[in-house]
Amino acid sequence: MASLTYDLTLAGLSVGSAAALTGTGLIVTHRATGVLNFAHGAVAMVCAFLLRQFTVEWGWPLALGTAVTLLVVAPAIGVALERFVFRPLAVLGGDPTQTLVASIGVFVLLVGGAALVWGTGARADAPTVVSADPWGQLAVALALAAGVGAVLRSPKGRPPGSRRRTRFATELRAVVDDRPLAVLGGIDADRVAAAGWAFGSFTAGLTGVLLAPYVRLDPYGMPLLVMEVMAVAVAARMRSLPVAVVVALGVAVGQSQLTRLHPAGRAEPLLQAVGANLFVVALLVSALVLPGVGTRDALPRTATARVATPPGAWIVAVVLFLLPLGFAGSDLHTSVQVPALGVVLLSLVVVTGRGGQISLGQAAYAGLGALFTALLAAGRFPGLPRLPELAALAVAVLLVAPLGVLTGWPAIRRHGLALALATFAVGVGVSRFVFAQPYATSGLSLGRPAGFGGDRAYYVLELGLLTAALLAANALRRGRTGRALAALRDHEPGASAAGVRVPALKLTAFVAGAALAALGGGMLGMGLRAFDATAYDPVRGLLWFAAVVVLGADSVLGALAAAALLVGLDAGARGGVAAALVGVLAVLVGRFPGGPYEALRTAASRLRLRREVSLTPLGSRVRRRLLPAAPRRADHPAPLSGTPGPAAVPAPRSGRSHTTPPSPHTRPGATPPPSPHTRREAAAPSSPRGLTGAAVPSGHRSGPGAVSAPSAGPEPRVPLSVSLRASGLRVGYGGFTALDGVDLGVRPGRVTAVVGPNGAGKSTLFHCLAGTLRPSDGRVLLGGRDITRLPAHARTRLGVARTFQQLAVFPSLTVAENVRVGAEQGRTADPEAAERALRLLGLDGPVRAFPAAGLPTGTLRRVELARALAGSPRVLLLDEPAAGLDAPEVTALARVLRALAADGTALLVVEHDLDLVADLAHTVHVMVAGRIVTSGPADHVLERGYGG
Repeated sequence: MASLTYDLTLAGLSVGSAAALTGTGLIVTHRATGVLNFAHGAVAMVCAFLLRQFTVEWGWPLALGTAVTLLVVAPAIGVALERFVFRPLAVLGGDPTQTLVASIGVFVLLVGGAALVWGTGARADAPTVVSADPWGQLAVALALAAGVGAVLRSPKGRPPGSRRRTRFATELRAVVDDRPLAVLGGIDADRVAAAGWAFGSFTAGLTGVLLAPYVRLDPYGMPLLVMEVMAVAVAARMRSLPVAVVVALGVAVGQSQLTRLHPAGRAEPLLQAVGANLFVVALLVSALVLPGVGTRDALPRTATARVATPPGAWIVAVVLFLLPLGFAGSDLHTSVQVPALGVVLLSLVVVTGRGGQISLGQAAYAGLGALFTALLAAGRFPGLPRLPELAALAVAVLLVAPLGVLTGWPAIRRHGLALALATFAVGVGVSRFVFAQPYATSGLSLGRPAGFGGDRAYYVLELGLLTAALLAANALRRGRTGRALAALRDHEPGASAAGVRVPALKLTAFVAGAALAALGGGMLGMGLRAFDATAYDPVRGLLWFAAVVVLGADSVLGALAAAALLVGLDAGARGGVAAALVGVLAVLVGRFPGGPYEALRTAASRLRLRREVSLTPLGSRVRRRLLPAAPRRADHPAPLSGTPGPAAVPAPRSGRSHTTPPSPHTRPGATPPPSPHTRREAAAPSSPRGLTGAAVPSGHRSGPGAVSAPSAGPEPRVPLSVSLRASGLRVGYGGFTALDGVDLGVRPGRVTAVVGPNGAGKSTLFHCLAGTLRPSDGRVLLGGRDITRLPAHARTRLGVARTFQQLAVFPSLTVAENVRVGAEQGRTADPEAAERALRLLGLDGPVRAFPAAGLPTGTLRRVELARALAGSPRVLLLDEPAAGLDAPEVTALARVLRALAADGTALLVVEHDLDLVADLAHTVHVMVAGRIVTSGPADHVLERGYGG
């Protein structure tokens, strides 16, 4: 028994050494570049194949082949990836979603390329570089980890002779934290990133050549195996090399020891599955239970205006999908896979394109749909009778849809890389513990519904189901739900502030996506007349995700094109062509973020000859006769401005003198802005009322950019008893105290301002009041109700609206749709609220139909404020509302805010513009070091010499 334990331990150490190498490479690459390299396993596979090619096929000496593979080829792959794939993304700002897509694209490209070059079969003659004795492999792994740890060790406490290494560690940290700032500091960011990628690829190659003799060497098996041991790096939080080594060895030894257990009964298959896949269990635990990896991935996703569908595209798509009805034989047998795969890919359009959530586990739901359909049709599903195939498919969809919570629940708290890992872990777990287990899949066959046994008849049925899926996906674009999903995708914090129930909406997207994937998976299984587990493996899910994203994640036509591409290329050419093509498109995402269609359209517009068309003299005379007063059409709409008309600028009021410095946004030669006190204008009680009955100055002109007086009737004033109060708020970050017992009241009909230097705690206080941060102590009360534990969207629905210091608009929506989101998700369901808000902020002209992407900052500030006001708030929280505005726009903003306060709305303004504070606020609180040190009337507090 002791001998068996020892032997199993040695076997575990051998596997653990390779896992430790994988973890080391992933951590180094992430610490040097901020990227979790999903292609690590693919690089390992390519290097293993290359070493076999050098030594077995070409007869090179093992030492020479190993040296070329590990010291030349592997680092060169890393440098090439950094230079041509990830450097363009880093220069553009390092968007986490695009970086993830590029990493998956590299994975897909290498897997497809390897399948093209070496075929899809497994190789059993890979050369052995290090002997089977685990001590040699363990020594390699430990020596490599120790060497890397010495280089990356913090410079604190290091001896003077280690300057070079400590400087490199400092440069690594600087490049990852803020690459542009590191470049300004004199750091060669390209060199640092290239070094990180080169070393990461070296460790990947080393892992591949060590594993190749003992595992299945094929283009799909090894990359997935290496990705499973990604759990080692995730468990170490992508930081600690010692933790990664310990976890790798511990999990590997534990997995080896579990093979000696053979319990009887129903627990035996499950325990055997766990014993063979303990790294998968570790991946599930580390991805779903431990905190998410990285904070940079929680940034709002960048978005642009949606590219319009090319004219006639739907007609072409319908014609192409009807063509297979004229096919016969193997051609039609291949064609039946396209509509089914199209439905599966539509699930990614719903989850990723519409909801903005990364999901790498959709293949698992497609496989479950096929498996459940087969079990129900065979009468083997526990507790349910045997069902006809169509009924089995419908029930399978209903059973799989709730399982979407498996990936939807982690999405509530996770974003970017952390969410990608969680969804990938679920996909791998389902593949290993369900699809790969004989007790679930052995002896299964899947027929087609009665009356649809032939390929042509079944294809007609598929077209009907595809049409239903298209209508369902299209319904998620329209109406209130569609706008809420777009808001969630474009700017999640902004959507929550607008009142969108973000957690529920995420779950809805994942459940709907799981249902569509299950429907497509069941259709695919019936089309092939069998349940094939390899058709739904996690690698296939990565390929599907990359294909949908690069061909248009928010386009149902893109999903259909991706399905036709994947099926057609692999059926008509050597396996791997589709994967290689999708990989090429994915790695170019940094250079063409709008997708291939947008890239082609841009290239065509640049190549198009630009000629001025001139009329002949006869044509000019005819034109003058027919159109004597025809104005020349402008190519672009007139710029929007919030500049008030001359009659709207009030006369200076009496009071203390104050000199206003020129605004940094004022153009050279422009008229200097008026003094802040010339901007103060009391709203007359008899003025016409705007949004929520707010009194609006009647002398202001109408037109784009103007703050006009809408003609809507008056609404009841907000009761004066409603107010927002903070009591004893405390917030700490580690050893730093951001808020130290802050008390604050925001009264109805009053403008309260909070000022103070940077780092005083103003933003932390604002987040506590808005619901994006929960204090460690203290309470937040709204009209006497404790809302301390309520999230942002719940507070919005109670009447607490907010704006953001950094613009929080939804670029893919029009101006009117942005405002409508606030009206639909706010405190009251008033269909006219959006129109009143648009009129109040001067957005009811042609600009209402413009996409928010690309509009000037001043216009977007008004859009954000209009969206907040459309929800009929009781309390309005404004975080530096004047940021990015010029003096006339600030004047117009102040006029609206005074009108809202005069109507009873409680306003809290956090602002650095002391002129605006002096002009607008009734009460000013000065914060320093997390405390309010001075409070009182604006004139009294500011005249005492506070200088920010």
